[in-house]
Amino acid sequence: MATKIYQCIEAIGNKIIENKDFLTELDREIGDADHGVNMARGYTEALKVIPQDNEDIGAVLKKTGMTLISKVGGASGPLYGTAFMKAAKEAAGKTALTLADAKVMMEAIISGIKMRGKAEQGEKTMLDAIIPAYEALCAGIDAGKDAGAVLDDMCEAAEKGVAYTKTIRATKGRASYLGDRSIGHQDPGATSSLYTLQAIRDFLAGN
Repeated sequence: MATKIYQCIEAIGNKIIENKDFLTELDREIGDADHGVNMARGYTEALKVIPQDNEDIGAVLKKTGMTLISKVGGASGPLYGTAFMKAAKEAAGKTALTLADAKVMMEAIISGIKMRGKAEQGEKTMLDAIIPAYEALCAGIDAGKDAGAVLDDMCEAAEKGVAYTKTIRATKGRASYLGDRSIGHQDPGATSSLYTLQAIRDFLAGN
């Protein structure tokens, strides 16, 4: 019987795999045309190697991160791998997570991505979806909302963040070479970050 954390990673992987062609198409417009393909391959490999029966959330996230770093090419592997590894450190030994845990994990993810990608919000990267989601998480905790409502708010904020990436110029990665021509295109990394959040929300709603 697969544990909840394995099933949650599986749900994220399935969402990315289902949308791999769209993610690759987005990346064709402003990048290397491989984001969806690479991410789908990374999750396919991760689901083969992460333990299905381990309830330690940190251990499963760590193994996922290590696999994404080794199997996903381009910038996405190191960035997503770092995100999972940073989250894993905060979730080590835990078999369930609270919203307070999620907040600490998101803070670690954001600082890890900023450090690894040398990026800030507003530069047309995955941070433009992740930071608004984190802000919605904090606001939801302060308002005393339950996990389902908070995740809805996080997905809505990330969706707005993805839309925002269409309006700005890329200053990081391959897309930055396009200069102003990158305006009008949504960022693939922000989009896959949104899909990750949506998959977590939908998984938890069904469980």
